[in-house]
Amino acid sequence: MYSMKNKEILVFGASGQIGRHLIRRFTKNNYKVIAVTRNIHQKGYLLKTQGNPGYLEIKELKVFEEEKIRQIMDGCSICINLIGILYEKKSGHFNLIHSKLPKMISKIASEKKIDQFIHLSSLGIDEINDSAYALSKKEGENYIRNNFKNCVILKPSIVYSQDDQFTTKFMSLLSNLPIMPLYYKGSTKFMPIHVTDLAEVIYQIIDKKIKKMTIECVGEEIFSFKQILEILLKLIEKKRLLIPMPLILAKFSAKFFQLFPTPLLTEDQLKLLKYDNIPTGKFKTNFDIGFKAKKKFETEVKKYSYNWKSGGQYSIKNKLSSNE
Repeated sequence: MYSMKNKEILVFGASGQIGRHLIRRFTKNNYKVIAVTRNIHQKGYLLKTQGNPGYLEIKELKVFEEEKIRQIMDGCSICINLIGILYEKKSGHFNLIHSKLPKMISKIASEKKIDQFIHLSSLGIDEINDSAYALSKKEGENYIRNNFKNCVILKPSIVYSQDDQFTTKFMSLLSNLPIMPLYYKGSTKFMPIHVTDLAEVIYQIIDKKIKKMTIECVGEEIFSFKQILEILLKLIEKKRLLIPMPLILAKFSAKFFQLFPTPLLTEDQLKLLKYDNIPTGKFKTNFDIGFKAKKKFETEVKKYSYNWKSGGQYSIKNKLSSNE
């Protein structure tokens, strides 16, 4: 018999694509999950559908409520921090979310003697010094390692699924734009990992009680940015011109795109695109420790790409292919 108290998992950032998959994976294996979200009225209804009845508790938390964080951590043995942002709505938000918040959470986790602390960072940021996103992520990692000696830090490449902000955004752009710019000639390399594979890595880390490790999490395929766009075009059955964009024009377009309510591209993201998003060799990967990523990029994206095809799921071509 196991003690439920010893299997309570606290998940910060539970309403995102990774958090929702983790809730399903853990609750069906008899772990109790305490899912933390900033707005329970907005996100609670969705989270309630993710876990087995009796194994999910939802807590609302404004970002820097230190005393409430302490209360929520009482009785938990495992803490997972998934909170992160892709762009700043106001200057300094990267520092608040990626640096100061992990510093606070990891310090409290150490004081509470949490058994395992797992933090989601990003791949490829270690050598980047001209991006506010990368610098804030690195600072957050350093704070966590200092506060919680046995922490596990995960550094994934692009995490994709039908709920992501990468494949879905670019399929939308490719559907509507006659020309797609290639930043840095489209040569930047990525090793995308499907959200279910990343969730499985996290599950295995907890199940096997892995501690004090930094792991670069990747899929088994390497693609350039241009190759990814070509795959997406193939899947949505569109033909578009992919044209290398000079850096001066790229910077100008980023200034324009970041003015949107949900930015298509920011100046900071443009800086990140200079650097490959593949294993550095400084840390072990999920493959090195026996946690393989099984999902194939094109196969998985194909399952939801019909949303961007002419005629959608019920186009004549889709009907014919489904009857073959």
